[in-house]
Amino acid sequence: MSDPQDEDDGALFRAAIGAVTPLRKVETPAVEKPRPKPRARMAEQDEAQALGEFARLLHSSAPLEAGDVASYRRDNLPPRMFQRLKRGQYSVQDELDLHGANTVQAEQLLRQFLLEAHDHGHGCVRIIHGKGLQADGGVPVLKNLVDRLLRQRNDVLAFHSAPAAQGGTGAVLVLLAQR
Repeated sequence: MSDPQDEDDGALFRAAIGAVTPLRKVETPAVEKPRPKPRARMAEQDEAQALGEFARLLHSSAPLEAGDVASYRRDNLPPRMFQRLKRGQYSVQDELDLHGANTVQAEQLLRQFLLEAHDHGHGCVRIIHGKGLQADGGVPVLKNLVDRLLRQRNDVLAFHSAPAAQGGTGAVLVLLAQR
């Protein structure tokens, strides 16, 4: 007689239970193609949108001159609303005057002003940056700072130089997104 420890456990088990009849026929599954990895479609869409905004910024990277019109509109803003903004048909709910500020001060003031305007639920504000006629080299520093900063903010739907009666090219009307 052989020692039970010499036999393998599987053989001992099969010898103990005897013949086995399967209850149903086991089908081997058909070979399926592996499912494709899920795509982050919303992230791809956001990335494409951001690249579009960045490309627009690059194309308009030439600095604004004193008499140039500052203008920007997000794609999701209806053209009719933008036309109303250009004509100055929105009621200005608050105003910031940057005359006399240097670039660091102006940037801080502008960021704080937009934050407070958003907190108060303002829809349209005016930012007076001046025409920059006394600027070194003829390039209006504050006007270009305001233009670049407003383009980068998510809460800014559109902006356009104010009509002549509201400041002309020395001010911008800004349309803000609601909370």
